[in-house]
Amino acid sequence: DAARTSPYEYYQYWINVDDRDVGRFLRLFTLVAMEEIQDLERLEGAEVRRAKQRLALEATALAHGREEAEKAQAAARALFGGAAPGAEAACPSRAVPRAELERGLGVLQAFADSGLCESRNAARRLAAQGGLYVNGLPVGEDRRLTLEDLKDGAILLRAGKKKHLRLVVA
Repeated sequence: DAARTSPYEYYQYWINVDDRDVGRFLRLFTLVAMEEIQDLERLEGAEVRRAKQRLALEATALAHGREEAEKAQAAARALFGGAAPGAEAACPSRAVPRAELERGLGVLQAFADSGLCESRNAARRLAAQGGLYVNGLPVGEDRRLTLEDLKDGAILLRAGKKKHLRLVVA
């Protein structure tokens, strides 16, 4: 159910599985031909990423449909490099009232409310470590989000290396 786990989040789950589990998961959770799985299991080092991408795409396609799986893949490529601009629209998003951005929304509050951080204190700690990003740029805890931060109608938040969320104006 996309309301419980978005196609993007589901795709990311499979991308992040342990390298040692990829072959087994391809057998259990996809319909990929056994010969191809065996070829993918032979990959080593950085090439294992290709096997993970295949696992993520196929498992997501079974759960959410091929179109949604391809959107999730495009969003991941856009967020982590290597895709056309605008594909990040498939990543999870949260609506924020326009009035909040007009007043200025505290970055710690935005990360806590979005679920990217468990609390404002967790967001504060991550900011101190340089792990909070707005539109790809690191930000400090005193930063306020405004309408000027909108790019293509959204503000892209990132906590750490892998947690992304788009804030869109409601």
